[in-house]
Amino acid sequence: MTRPDLSSALPAATLGGPSPPALPADWSARLQAAGMALAEDERLLAWLAIDLDASLRFAPGMIIVTSERLLAISADDTQWQAWNYRPGLTLARRDHAGVGTLELCDASSLLGHWRYTLGSDVAAGRLVDHFARQLSFRLTGEIPAVSALALCPNCETPLLAGQEECPVCSKEIHEPPSTWTLLRLGRFARPYRGQLLAGFLLSLLTTAATLVAPYLTMPLMDNVLIPYQNGKAIDPGLVALYLSGLLGSSLVAWVLGWGRTYILALVSERIGADLRTTTYEHLLKLSQEYFGGKRTGDLMARIGSETDRINIFISLHLLDFATDVLMIVMTTAILVSIHPWLAAVTLLPLPIIAWLIHVVRERLRTGFERVDRVWAEVTNVLADTIPGIRVVKAFAQEQREAARFRAANAHNLDVNDRVNKVWSLFSPTVTLLTELGLLIVWAFGIWQIAKDKITVGVLTAFLAYISRFYLRLDSMSRIVSVTQKAAAGAKRIFDILDHVSSVPEPINPVHLPSVSGRIELRSVGFRYGTRSVTRDISIVIEPGEMVGLVGHSGSGKSTLVNLISRFYDVTEGAILIDGVDVRSIPVAEYRKNIGLVLQEPFLFFGTIAENIAYGRPTATRCEIIAAARAAHAHEFILRLPHGYDSLVGERGQALSGGERQRISIARALLIDPPILILDEATSSVDTTTEKEIQKALDNLVRGRTTIAIAHRLSTLRDANRLVVLDRGRIVEVGSHDELMAREGHYYRLYQAQARNVDTEDQLHTLRVDPKDEGDRE
Repeated sequence: MTRPDLSSALPAATLGGPSPPALPADWSARLQAAGMALAEDERLLAWLAIDLDASLRFAPGMIIVTSERLLAISADDTQWQAWNYRPGLTLARRDHAGVGTLELCDASSLLGHWRYTLGSDVAAGRLVDHFARQLSFRLTGEIPAVSALALCPNCETPLLAGQEECPVCSKEIHEPPSTWTLLRLGRFARPYRGQLLAGFLLSLLTTAATLVAPYLTMPLMDNVLIPYQNGKAIDPGLVALYLSGLLGSSLVAWVLGWGRTYILALVSERIGADLRTTTYEHLLKLSQEYFGGKRTGDLMARIGSETDRINIFISLHLLDFATDVLMIVMTTAILVSIHPWLAAVTLLPLPIIAWLIHVVRERLRTGFERVDRVWAEVTNVLADTIPGIRVVKAFAQEQREAARFRAANAHNLDVNDRVNKVWSLFSPTVTLLTELGLLIVWAFGIWQIAKDKITVGVLTAFLAYISRFYLRLDSMSRIVSVTQKAAAGAKRIFDILDHVSSVPEPINPVHLPSVSGRIELRSVGFRYGTRSVTRDISIVIEPGEMVGLVGHSGSGKSTLVNLISRFYDVTEGAILIDGVDVRSIPVAEYRKNIGLVLQEPFLFFGTIAENIAYGRPTATRCEIIAAARAAHAHEFILRLPHGYDSLVGERGQALSGGERQRISIARALLIDPPILILDEATSSVDTTTEKEIQKALDNLVRGRTTIAIAHRLSTLRDANRLVVLDRGRIVEVGSHDELMAREGHYYRLYQAQARNVDTEDQLHTLRVDPKDEGDRE
């Protein structure tokens, strides 16, 4: 008997297309040869080509999901494995450090474990989704509901009912924002509680003043206009009294309203400024690990546009909300005092409007936070492209980047359209309910007048109050939108403020009056998540000693430098400076003793003098020039149009790579650090420029404890010791001559590089005329 399968029951779109995905011919043949071919009634749903084995070496493998079972084979397996659908079976997907993992488990054990590079992550997501839904269908007999979207527009991952955000495209788990998040802004409002109290009192008085005018319409109608229609003369004094009351209340309301708006606008701007400053200062204190997982454009959007949105909410909408609440409460009290039954009729639409606000608020709650994140995607494209415009133009990728921006913008438009669809229905509905409420009041009021229960003046006053009441009610309903926007913005701000740095400040700090530069690493180990990068590294570097770190790419050199700089904290062992654990020293105080020269020097937009003095802003011009001379940068600086006052451009684009590097060396020289770290400082320049930089480095390392990573091993010949790393461990330690004599790891590295360097030097000799050699690349 043919067993039913989900693939035939669900719409074709939910399975990635109108027809099942075709298995590559070579894998189909391997499946056939192993006797695991699909049965006639078995349908192929999805497959994933995996490319890593258990040791993370590149090796082919395959995972297949069918209507009956899951099939898999990896490079570590000798034959295909198969699991039929049964209760307790789960297929989980996760990723870490550029490697994706699929784990097949049952209630008691791990059945299968496969790894792949993240280029296949979208396909892995589809495979997991197909497996989960087919398993659900097999166990329950029910077809899982599918949303109207069916597929993610970016990666075509099937979406379940109500699932608007793709689990594959969204790498983070986003909790919906809560309106209560806005209460956390209280800590920023606390310094201005006096001004806020004054603003609230002014709001109260302003609202009271605006309610005077409708009340005066009752005697104006009953004592002046209606008697006049019945033949009684108008009393000018009485009319003047009532009109003076109307004018006076309007003027008082205007003055109080101006004062209220001005005070709260000033307060909101200061709260926003404090919020921006606090967020930025906290961001600067976070570790390198945090920035490694964030996009520049997203962080800029949070500190910029989100705080502006909160400002507007506090200065305008929060004020309106308070005014609306006061107006509704005070108007209700007046209406009840005038005529309780008429007041009860007036309040009939309130329960329906309250229910609508609750329903819409739930939809807008997540919608606006998603809008913010999607807008950050647009900002990310700009933050990527504008600084890298030279690369974009060099590779003629303008059309590609324009298409990327267009796609992000279209996604932003789509998400906004979904939110607006909800909001556009809600707002007119509230307006309709208020209009119906007004109509009911008219009908009930006329009936009461006909029975001589109320006067025309009472109904007129009622209608005047009701107009204001419903206007404020409509305004309150509209505030739902801006409140949810502000809540979404506040959540994204507090996501930063709540993040704790993985490099914390010490509780009981130890202060070092001076640092000699002795560095000791005791059994140091470090992990990125579950992946071990360095293990059991122990070494002592004496003051003034130069130590070179060498090894293949990925051996742990840069990680070790990051640990010594305390960009990350060790997960095992300890690093000591002059016998003191670096985790006991305040972070900023510790780093002031370290000079860092990077492979790709970063210069800020500004003058050359400002960049050299970045680590010591109080330096005099003479000290800046002395540092530039020692860095062999003085000559080329003087050749620039404005010398030391020349602008370097954003990220130093107005200068060559060698010139930027020498300015960074001058920057390190100026702070005169006892410890110096050179992270491949000459790897990105040509041979001639390298010689100039090497002269500058000779001045820089003199008398300092120096740790150097060099692209060209020949530049480390003068090091007192060389530490050879391999797979996160120290495998050799010694001088250049000692290590060459051993003919071990270092010897093989040096010989392999020497052959490449000889070839490069020959090519350089052929290409470069000696008279054309200069400072610029």
